[in-house]
Amino acid sequence: MAVYTTVDDLTLAAFLSAYDLGNVLSFAGIAEGVENSNYLLRTDKAHYILTLYEKRVDANDLPFFMEVMTHLASKGMSCPLPVAARDGSILQELMGRPCAVFSFLDGTSSRYPNREKCRALGASLAEMHLHASGVTRRRPNALGPQSWQPLLDSVGVRADEIAPSMQAMTQTRLDSILESWPKDLPQGVIHADLFPNNVLFMGDHLTGVIDFYFACDDILAYDIGICLNSWCFEADGSFNMTKSRSLIRGYQTIRPLSDAEIAAIPVLAAGSAMRFFLTRLYDWLHTPKDALVSPKDPMEYWSILRFHQSVSGVGAYGFD
Repeated sequence: MAVYTTVDDLTLAAFLSAYDLGNVLSFAGIAEGVENSNYLLRTDKAHYILTLYEKRVDANDLPFFMEVMTHLASKGMSCPLPVAARDGSILQELMGRPCAVFSFLDGTSSRYPNREKCRALGASLAEMHLHASGVTRRRPNALGPQSWQPLLDSVGVRADEIAPSMQAMTQTRLDSILESWPKDLPQGVIHADLFPNNVLFMGDHLTGVIDFYFACDDILAYDIGICLNSWCFEADGSFNMTKSRSLIRGYQTIRPLSDAEIAAIPVLAAGSAMRFFLTRLYDWLHTPKDALVSPKDPMEYWSILRFHQSVSGVGAYGFD
């Protein structure tokens, strides 16, 4: 369930009067997603997505997100294009929430994508990294390495509720990651949340990348670590090197990685696993039982983290 704010028909009609979107045929909430309220709007002109930004999204970050999507779309990338009202404005307000209207992208997501989809994802990620260099606004990664110790501290001994000695084990692994974190790798705008549910396909053809609301400035190869974790582990928790090799080769056909970036992949992937473990752990312990969205199991990412800290080198990811 991803509709936290309900929009009635009269309010919708008044809101849409500021646009040239055509006559409304249907308007329905979209179940996917956890951060915002999303609606599919069908008119006699086209399909659109209406997004209302809920409290977890900082309204001050919205101009950055809008610029990222607008800029990438202008470069030919398949991502949602913010639709301007008649007065030229993109960001509006509806039901007391900041909101925006976007173009609709065809396609469906895949929970466990095959190697062809992984290769397409890698190439699209590299294209995004290159094209986003023209984005003028900046947004530091609020969930980057500097946030991980405070996140663990905020959980404290409650971490032991999910497994014995979890607080101490997490601290040890976190110390190891932070001590090895690379300092001088290429940086730029990254997606930072490119899970399979945020990428659309028709067959094995990639038709869209969506949900840019964690996008930020950080190490480009860190985005690869995020994708390795979310695209290349199977339902039983095993790592699929064939998918990993396909993803990396897809990326390198567009943007070849430096030797330093390749060498850093294990710690970047481990850092990504730590980030999602900690945020899931926090939500697992703090989300009310009657919340609209159930928290995700942090232990999935604990298992992924252990894998990355056990590998002997980059060959484990399919690098030659």
